[in-house]
Amino acid sequence: MSIYLAFGALFGIFTLRKMVEQLSVTPNHPMAVLISAFGPNLEFAKELSGFTSYRTGGRARYFISATTEREVSKAVAAAKSLHLPYFLLGGGTNVLVSDSGFDGVVIKVDIVGLRLISETEIDCGAGVSLMDLVNFATDNGLTGLEFAAGIWGTVGGAIYGNAGAFGGEIGSVIKSLDLVDLDGKEKTVQPDYCRFGYRDSYLKVSREVVLKAVFQLSKGDPQAIREKVEEILALRDGKHPNTGMSAGCFFKNVPDASQPYGKLAAGKLLDEAGVKGLHVGGARVFDKHANIIVNTGDATSRDIRQLADIMKQKVLDRFGITLEEEVIQIGTF
Repeated sequence: MSIYLAFGALFGIFTLRKMVEQLSVTPNHPMAVLISAFGPNLEFAKELSGFTSYRTGGRARYFISATTEREVSKAVAAAKSLHLPYFLLGGGTNVLVSDSGFDGVVIKVDIVGLRLISETEIDCGAGVSLMDLVNFATDNGLTGLEFAAGIWGTVGGAIYGNAGAFGGEIGSVIKSLDLVDLDGKEKTVQPDYCRFGYRDSYLKVSREVVLKAVFQLSKGDPQAIREKVEEILALRDGKHPNTGMSAGCFFKNVPDASQPYGKLAAGKLLDEAGVKGLHVGGARVFDKHANIIVNTGDATSRDIRQLADIMKQKVLDRFGITLEEEVIQIGTF
């Protein structure tokens, strides 16, 4: 029996090794070249489901966690020099990874650090969670970030998509940004460089990566700030899932000057289109918010994408409005 078990274990190790070799090395990118370009921390055939709030998706051919500005710059430059597609991953709360994975390099931006650099300015790493930033500002009696309370994800991802809520947007409280461009070169820019729009920024076009940001806030009453944060968190708890697997709102709100904050809520359109209760496989529309899809436990990314397509079509059929995705897709669908 022990001989068979030993053989089985060896066979399993051999099979796993062959699978990793097939996923990690191509004729144009031998192992030695890859390690030389990216460094020894490069990982192969990395499961991505554990890095996203949906908990779905396949493997990244290459994966590297970058904890310093230099490591991010090096990874971006290496991907370009080897002509490899790459994706910058933050908290993974606003992404949907294909079940077939990503045939390129996923660079996980894990730059952390929060510090006051003046009475009203905070220096913050791109890998810091947005809620940690909100709490840091609140603890220091700084107002201007209360709107972001309860928004999932990291600061870098929030800047990339100009995250916002309740009439506030993160682009409005930024003083300066440190970026790395497609050549791996670092630079400091002012917020107008990013051309912030509704859930949008020029960074989506330039594909530059946020390394850190300086936030310009205002002194306020600590108790009033804390009460506002708690109020917003309570509002979110009433209509957002606080357990389970979700990426928050799947679709962007629709610009409409006649509506509060100048936006017609996509959730309202979806609700009136009758999407609540719809499901595909393990993906289901959240009972309390028609613009949220949850993974009930065994959903695939394909399930989620197909359900989103049905929801989108229902709004188009009912109102003649084509909703635009807020969730970013990685890989092939």
